[in-house]
Amino acid sequence: MSVMKRLSMIFKSKANKALDKMEDPRETLDYSYQRQLELLQKVRRGVADVATSRKRVELQLNGLEQSARKLEEQGRKALSVGREDLAREALQRRSGIQSQMADLKVQHDNLQAEEEKLTTASQRLQAKVDAFRTKKETIKATYTAAEAQTRINEAFSGISEEMGDVGLAIQRAEDKTAQMQARAGAIDELLASGALDDVTGTRGDDIQAELDRMGGGMDVELELARMKAELGQGSAPQSAIEQGQPQQQAQPHQQAAPHQQGQGQTQHLRQPGENA
Repeated sequence: MSVMKRLSMIFKSKANKALDKMEDPRETLDYSYQRQLELLQKVRRGVADVATSRKRVELQLNGLEQSARKLEEQGRKALSVGREDLAREALQRRSGIQSQMADLKVQHDNLQAEEEKLTTASQRLQAKVDAFRTKKETIKATYTAAEAQTRINEAFSGISEEMGDVGLAIQRAEDKTAQMQARAGAIDELLASGALDDVTGTRGDDIQAELDRMGGGMDVELELARMKAELGQGSAPQSAIEQGQPQQQAQPHQQAAPHQQGQGQTQHLRQPGENA
């Protein structure tokens, strides 16, 4: 195959594909129906023209018949007054008119036959156009329904162009959101570990963070000591509670021992781990 033939085939195939993509069956059917209506209109116009010609011939025949009757009357009158020459002239004229009438009758018959033929063709064409119109509307409705169903199915399956764009937009938004969340979490971890400095100064140093954590534990121990005291399980010295040093409750098997301290004697509960 030569280069030109290949180029021609490629061009034709591309053009055919483009035309097939651009073609809408509904528009094609509407165009075909419009062409049939134009053809029907031409046939009807032809019927009207033939009928007009036939009517014109009929008018001419009527006029010639009147002229023939008039000449016949004139010939009778001429004979009645003894003018045979005038009567002969009148009869000769009437003979020429009758010849014309014969020709016009032939034309009239031909026109009438043509008119009947065109009328029949117009009626048949009208029936075909009506049938085509019904079929056209049915095909258009079916095509529209199929097109709508196809679009719905494509939307459900996510393969349509519009839904594909929406899906890509959602995917990009989710990816960016996940990336921002990961970035925020990483920065929080770096700030907490001290790898990054908080330029706003809202975070303390690592020592303060440890003290805050220990203070939170003290609060828990104080609250636990108060709850035990309220339940009667033991008492904790007020001074120890205020200083944040909860006292352990003495067990029933433990005994208290007096000790000399300074000028007076005080009794206190033996703490677990103390030497007697």
